[in-house]
Amino acid sequence: MTGTAEAATPLQELVPQPVQVQPRTDITFTLTASAKIQLTTPEARKPAERLAEILRPSTGFQLPITDGTTGEGIVLTSGADPKTGQEGYQLDVTPNQVIIRANTTAGHFNGTATLRQLLPPKAEAKTKQPGPWPVPGASILDHPRYHHRGAMLDVSRHFFTTDQVKRYIDQIAAFKINYFHLHLSDDQGWRLEIKAWPDLTKIGGSTEVGGRTGKLYYTQDQYRDLVTYAQNRGITVIPEFDMPGHTNAAQASYAELNCDGKKRPLYTGTDVGFSSLCISKEITYKFIEDVVREVSAITPGPYFHIGGDEALSTPDADYVTFMNRVLPIVKKYGKTTTGWHEFIKTTTDTALVPQFWGTTRSDANVAAAAQRGNKVLMSPANRIYLDMKYNKNTKLGLDWAGLVEVRDAYSWNPGAYLNGVTETSVRGVEAPLWTETIRTSADIEYMAFPRLPVAAELGWSSAATHNWDRFAPRLGAQGPRWKVQGINYYASTQVPWKK
Repeated sequence: MTGTAEAATPLQELVPQPVQVQPRTDITFTLTASAKIQLTTPEARKPAERLAEILRPSTGFQLPITDGTTGEGIVLTSGADPKTGQEGYQLDVTPNQVIIRANTTAGHFNGTATLRQLLPPKAEAKTKQPGPWPVPGASILDHPRYHHRGAMLDVSRHFFTTDQVKRYIDQIAAFKINYFHLHLSDDQGWRLEIKAWPDLTKIGGSTEVGGRTGKLYYTQDQYRDLVTYAQNRGITVIPEFDMPGHTNAAQASYAELNCDGKKRPLYTGTDVGFSSLCISKEITYKFIEDVVREVSAITPGPYFHIGGDEALSTPDADYVTFMNRVLPIVKKYGKTTTGWHEFIKTTTDTALVPQFWGTTRSDANVAAAAQRGNKVLMSPANRIYLDMKYNKNTKLGLDWAGLVEVRDAYSWNPGAYLNGVTETSVRGVEAPLWTETIRTSADIEYMAFPRLPVAAELGWSSAATHNWDRFAPRLGAQGPRWKVQGINYYASTQVPWKK
């Protein structure tokens, strides 16, 4: 092999693992200054723009985006094999072109994510790097196991600025994550402006865990900007407003949301289960309708997450009453309800999406919902909660669901994990990151990397490829790329990190 070919990222190092990879050892494509990013379909424009945005600084090349397929460069076109479906792609490397075929914008985002991993790690740099820029010869056909591959960030326990959230969106997009769940309200903070209820942010958005104070919320314009930023990376935002529990920030903002008509004190601790909206008051449902209406109007994605977990101070009968009022409100504004799995016991609507976060292998209500036809989003806390400590010495994170080393995060099958919930009943996988102990982007990265790419692998790659001994080196190969990107990852001793 020539020196150039050795510098190419081996095809065996892709995360998530593609469905089919055929090496072409006789071919290497090298990106040069004369290369263009060529389109034959308008569906590929956003993915092309994002790819150019990543590669221009590191290569120093102009990489103009043009129409047509003539000359050297990267070609984004239609006509992918029907097997690729709505999100898959074909990637073929020839001596003069890398050709990505896909049937949708999502497919082109996924294909370009693979191309990024085939280029040398320094392609991710924000400043000009020395070449060459080889891509190893290959034909790849790929499509996901599950449609929903998600990440969640809690901005309520600790608040994160739009720039910090965008940084995380960029990091998850690189692994074909296509849903980003924003946990926007909790006992410690209400994080999105609601024009009909301005004190939610004025009061409820003024503090966080630990007691820091300030303007700790997003305006609706800032939220719109985040939603657009995510869309431009192939990601749909799911907003969450937790209810009827986890509501102290709202109850501290408005006295009328409490049965006794008295405002609650702001809360900066980390306990759960003590708060509840007043189920019997009509004003509660006016409040919820105003929130759902305003947020739905600025959220193009189809989902609205109502929380529903740990409503420990809401009696069961009241919880059912509450959900019977709230679920139709979400539907009224054109959204599909998703929520933590507890809520699904109150409804037989099979369009709704329960998100399983438990630590057990069985849940009768979730199994019954799956058997009725609901699709379940899998987020078992003892497997894929990114805020669990890796080991007892991890300085960040919690351990109530257990210690979750990288291999623990990998060693479960989403389609055969929960009794009564089979492969066809699973909608996908989401990796939540709660932020009781998380204060900075470096903290987010330390807990999410390398476990977020593990979740991406579980959501994308078929169960047949599931093998830790083959996966661990592929994960370890991401290390040099993360160093270039400045990602503060946890260098687990379980993973053979590439130097």
